Amino acid sequence: MKKLISAFALLTASFAVLATDQFTTGMHKTGANIHNWEQVEAEAVGQDVYFHAWGGNQEINRYLQWAKKEVQRRYGVTLHHVKVADITETTTRLIAEKAAGKVQGGSVDLMWINGENFKSLKDNQLLFGPFVDALPSWQYVDQALPVTVDFSEPTEGLEAPWGMGQLVFVHDLEELESPPRSFAEMLRYAQANPNRITYPRPPEFHGTSFLKALLIELSGNAPRLQNPVSDTDYAAVTQPLWAYLDALHRVAWRGGKQFPAGTAETFQLLDDGQIDLAITFNPNAVYAAHASGNLAESTRAYAMDSGALSNIHYLAVPWNANAKAAALVVTNFLLCPEAQSRKGNIEIWGDPSVLKSEHLFGSAKDNKPFKSVSETHPSWQSAIEKEWLKRYGS
Repeated sequence: MKKLISAFALLTASFAVLATDQFTTGMHKTGANIHNWEQVEAEAVGQDVYFHAWGGNQEINRYLQWAKKEVQRRYGVTLHHVKVADITETTTRLIAEKAAGKVQGGSVDLMWINGENFKSLKDNQLLFGPFVDALPSWQYVDQALPVTVDFSEPTEGLEAPWGMGQLVFVHDLEELESPPRSFAEMLRYAQANPNRITYPRPPEFHGTSFLKALLIELSGNAPRLQNPVSDTDYAAVTQPLWAYLDALHRVAWRGGKQFPAGTAETFQLLDDGQIDLAITFNPNAVYAAHASGNLAESTRAYAMDSGALSNIHYLAVPWNANAKAAALVVTNFLLCPEAQSRKGNIEIWGDPSVLKSEHLFGSAKDNKPFKSVSETHPSWQSAIEKEWLKRYGS
């Protein structure tokens, strides 16, 4: 993927691309001014929004079904959830559309992104905006959170914050009362209890997040991780990571030769009694799993003592979206107190909100995050994924 992005960067100079800032006061192929919300809502009526978002979680999918009904009823907008296994699929599609000169009528209207995908899209001018400060719901956002920086990359109004994720582990109190509280303890536990610890296979999001959290602990959260990766830093900083994984895989579930496909499979393996720790990027996913019967009531989520790898996830509109007005209306709705409170409800999705607590109600209001550990620079993600696949992917 990194090579594809780099190759495409060479093509951008040959296209007459509309600069993103031309959309600050107006919308391509519409009469709507994004700072006149009545015009935006009027333009949105009857439009279809193709929203590309991860489809691997039943609670999220059901939440988006609710949102679909609400935006249709309130705004006359039809929302289509295009389920993707990895949003890099959508990034690749947008790159192809731009290379083909498709500057309007694109197939993607809205997307759920952050991190490396956002940086790639931003660097290649594939995003509409800036638009965030034009959203009426922006006033409710807690700007004390890092909602204007995405994996150290300034968002510059090109994506709207939607929620906060934290990497946590899930254990069953009846089987494992005192789980490991650091990655060092996790390795010792795995060595004492072979075949009971695993993690999703990178480059799946949760698997890569596990690698990053591990790298941060083993490096003592080296400041270099906040900067673009360099050949000089890479070897020295990552050497403890590969030594740790070599040791872990020798005693991991299925001998480190096979890995779960994602967080849902780790939940299933935990529920089946095959492993002792599952992994998720939603601290409250365990409650929804209780409600759905996917996990025992005795399961709990926890973070390492050093904190949980944390980031904000965002909504963005591609530069060539066919239904920009409706995409903005949907984004604004998903940021409103009602939608954020429902999303933060621990029995519905439980995704921690980005709004100020005074604008929330129900369990979302008391949905407090764990101690936070900042993400690495996006370039480290690509580098360690590539190396992981080289070492362990076959």
